Amino acid sequence: MTEQRVRGTLRAAAALLAASALISGCGVLPGGTGGSPGPVVVMTWAPVGTNGTNMDGMLAMAQVYEKYANDRGGLGGRKLKVLTCNEHDTIIGVRTCAQEANDAGAVAVVGSYSEQGADFVSALETYDIPYIGGYGITQDEFQSIESYPINGGLPALLAGNGRQLADLCSRVTLVRPDTTTGDQFPSFIDDGLRAGGSSDAKDLRTPDTATEYTATAEQAVGRNKSSDCVSAVLGDHTSTFFDSLRHVGDKPAKVRVSSVLGSVTQSLVDSTGGANSPLENAYVTGWYPPSSDPQWNGMKAAVAKYAFGDDRIDVDDPGPQTTWIAYTVLDEVISAIKGKSSLSRLVLEKAMDHTTNLSTGGLTPPLGWTDQDLHGIVPGYSRLVNTKVTYQQVRNGRLVAARPGFIDLNATLTRNSRSGG
Repeated sequence: MTEQRVRGTLRAAAALLAASALISGCGVLPGGTGGSPGPVVVMTWAPVGTNGTNMDGMLAMAQVYEKYANDRGGLGGRKLKVLTCNEHDTIIGVRTCAQEANDAGAVAVVGSYSEQGADFVSALETYDIPYIGGYGITQDEFQSIESYPINGGLPALLAGNGRQLADLCSRVTLVRPDTTTGDQFPSFIDDGLRAGGSSDAKDLRTPDTATEYTATAEQAVGRNKSSDCVSAVLGDHTSTFFDSLRHVGDKPAKVRVSSVLGSVTQSLVDSTGGANSPLENAYVTGWYPPSSDPQWNGMKAAVAKYAFGDDRIDVDDPGPQTTWIAYTVLDEVISAIKGKSSLSRLVLEKAMDHTTNLSTGGLTPPLGWTDQDLHGIVPGYSRLVNTKVTYQQVRNGRLVAARPGFIDLNATLTRNSRSGG
């Protein structure tokens, strides 16, 4: 039996013992009175007002789901109480947020974003707080048994981008942040390129806080052939790079452009000219269906009702989308737990550990976190449960599906991890 299974079994046993002791002692779990359930307290955190990537839309979406769920009777009859926290993109910030979640009795941190993976995971493990549906930007989210990811994180997103471009480009240049997180990007995009029979990408590191990228853009353009592609993955600063790319040299850049969803969104295409945007015809890889897909209508209706005029929420952005899906998962799991007593962290973890084939309404493939659901195919990503992505392209100013449905990268990631790629 693997260490992960042993620890999971021990944790599940502890959850059962804790629940049994509480029920036998007073008939209900803490938070309820006379059998009435107390609120389900959770937290969502994200960076706001930083020089890096900001995700205040995720905090706003969590507040939308709180109102949406409570208007529908809560989660399995329990009122939802959402706490939000700005983690400031700092180690102190995430530790402070984790402390606040613990002090408030939160049973989970849900649908959040942080690049301080090692520190927030360590804090959550100290308090035994599960992390449900994080954005997937750090490797740590795919290692901790407290974490329940809903997408394929960087491995799937970047390998998918490489596989998408392998069929389209003779050469690929990757422009990515010169950070610890960015250092993971080249190996994953190369996995996808190799799977498609292409050579590794040229790796261009650059600050993700720059105000212009002229020098980097000149290197990326290189020989300036239409058969070459440039994939820029710089978060909030991707638009700045593409603007610099557009103004390089005396002639327009002929290279084709690409990115991943999050670095490129529909709102970015709109703000840079729509059909006349430099992103027209760009190739984009995402975790989820295009925002134009009808499967997002439920989320959009909730935002229109509960956050009308709140400009923090961009329904086309994968940050708020991830938060919506994460809360959908939480809703489904809690609603399936029998009984009306309030939840503990261990009871919720036990329920998550036994969840499989959970539907998110087509926004992701069916999800689960049992031993059978964990792929374990990428070294350091033992909690990976979803290896599927979507291929999209900007056409006539709209991000649309370049191929229908999800593309499974399980074989690509498995082959390259076994070959040492």
